[in-house]
Amino acid sequence: MTDKLTVSVLGTGIMGAAMARSLARAGHAVRVWNRTRSKAEPLAADGAFVAGTPAGAVQGADVVLTMLHDGDAALAVMREAAPALRPGTAWVQSTTAGTEAVPELAALAREHGLVFYDAPVLGTREPAEAGQLTVLAAGPVKGRAKVTPVFDAVGARTVWCGEDGAAADATRLKLVANSWVVAATAAAGEVLALSEALGVDPDDFFALIEGGPLDMGYLRAKAALVREGRLSPPQFAVATAAKDARLIVRAGERNGVRLDVAAASAARLERAAAQGHADEDMAAAYYASFGDRPDD
Repeated sequence: MTDKLTVSVLGTGIMGAAMARSLARAGHAVRVWNRTRSKAEPLAADGAFVAGTPAGAVQGADVVLTMLHDGDAALAVMREAAPALRPGTAWVQSTTAGTEAVPELAALAREHGLVFYDAPVLGTREPAEAGQLTVLAAGPVKGRAKVTPVFDAVGARTVWCGEDGAAADATRLKLVANSWVVAATAAAGEVLALSEALGVDPDDFFALIEGGPLDMGYLRAKAALVREGRLSPPQFAVATAAKDARLIVRAGERNGVRLDVAAASAARLERAAAQGHADEDMAAAYYASFGDRPDD
């Protein structure tokens, strides 16, 4: 079928691996690469070809999807991969790279004749595994027919943010959304920490707000991860959330806005990472309220 593509996924961490599985379930030929190969190898059981190099992974690709740690990583990996790509190949850039990095990535795409789409996603491990992410996309109308089957495989909804991927319009919206996610997660952790410090049963707090305008499903979900000790495997890791929080702060600074909550949240996440929680769910920022883990 003409809508079945060869899709190369570069970066198979929490999100990249889940997106690769969704692509394989949709019937696409999937080729994958990860710097730590052991994180990519389990995808062979899902039908993916595991390559040893970025250039090897993109052989014959119709679409390349990058889901790497940050903009610098995406730039470095695609510098290795791009010479092996045919001009006209679509590059779907889903890394949360920041507003400064996206134009650099788009420039690399132009240098190699690639069609660039800035396409970060909203969602965590569970919706990624289910192919239920929200894709925020920006890029040329001509060529969207090629990337639409990819977006449909990994997401339940695609929100088009513009026709110029280099303008980082999709990334801008992603940073605004993530600023809320980071702030809400930090607030959830502080509610639990303050409850503990004051001898208040958290259930009394949740009963107090239940059904009212202060109640929020996300607050309850993140608090439950802490209270029930379900921080691993992470939905969205502390280290990644800390990186995103710094991107949010920097974007604000570059545009004349001081984001005190985002800056404080970044510091909390970094402190939690230093305490040994880097690979746990971002809800583990709760532990940053204490000198060490409470059970140490």
